[in-house]
Amino acid sequence: MDLLQQRFGQLKEHLSHQVIGQPQLIERLLIALLADGHLLVEGAPGLAKTRAIRELGELLEGSFHRIQFTPDLLPADLTGTDIYRAQEGSFTFMPGPLFHNLILADEINRAPAKVQSALLEAMAERQISIGQTTYPLADPFLVMATQNPIEQEGTYPLPEAQLDRFLLHVRVDYPAVESERLILELARREAAGQVGDISPNEFSSLTTNELHQARQQVLDLYLAENLQEYLLQLVLATRNPKPYGEDLQQAIQYGASPRASIALDRCSRARAWLAGRDHVLPEDIQQLAFDVLRHRLILSYEAEASGMNADRLISELIARVPVP
Repeated sequence: MDLLQQRFGQLKEHLSHQVIGQPQLIERLLIALLADGHLLVEGAPGLAKTRAIRELGELLEGSFHRIQFTPDLLPADLTGTDIYRAQEGSFTFMPGPLFHNLILADEINRAPAKVQSALLEAMAERQISIGQTTYPLADPFLVMATQNPIEQEGTYPLPEAQLDRFLLHVRVDYPAVESERLILELARREAAGQVGDISPNEFSSLTTNELHQARQQVLDLYLAENLQEYLLQLVLATRNPKPYGEDLQQAIQYGASPRASIALDRCSRARAWLAGRDHVLPEDIQQLAFDVLRHRLILSYEAEASGMNADRLISELIARVPVP
């Protein structure tokens, strides 16, 4: 394990002390950061989604901004707009909140389609056009969008084609009882003005240069040819599942796009790198297949009527596609 891997290991450890009971969310955040992608997080309120990305923002060289999405939000509220200054007789661009390194798009499904499109375009292009001028966004640039699965009234579900732009779709569940005891203790300390188990001063902020070096190491990480073929076969099985069973063919209406193959490749390398390894294992691909594929599959009406969901379908694919 080299120095950069140790630094990310320390970062992960620090986050686990500040965001208790959500190890998967922490790992997926770091994977998205290393793979230079964005993630959609779905979970009930109060599960430390906001806290996780805020704590990460405090440990990175850059800026963090939270945007609360509401039905009356306008695209300019995200991107910024040209302001006319009468004294000077000219327009001046006032950048919006998207001009930060880490963005929390809270309850993205509460904003109308135009606002969602403005955010997703910025995510894909890493730039914003106002009038005839194009402004590049910050580097690094990571968006964590959240969805509340409980309340669906007054929401605008993201279309499948736009969901495909998210690298990962992470589902967050309630913490175990042991973790919740630690959460109570941490909350009591914070309310009393006491520091947690690990002081932020014990971890110096991760620089942009360190992050770029880590990303390059992730890209260079060894992925065996037979594992690359296994990865491709998993994705291709979502488009042509007939060889793995008639039931799967009837369950899938549309499979995953080539973006899924790219995402699974990069995320598997990032997971292996975070674990201190210099090569990818089949379990890296299998563990990440759910978060990479669940928002990219469209199930048939018959499958949904029978109670099938994307996670069950992915489990079947993993069980049926042979591991090299």
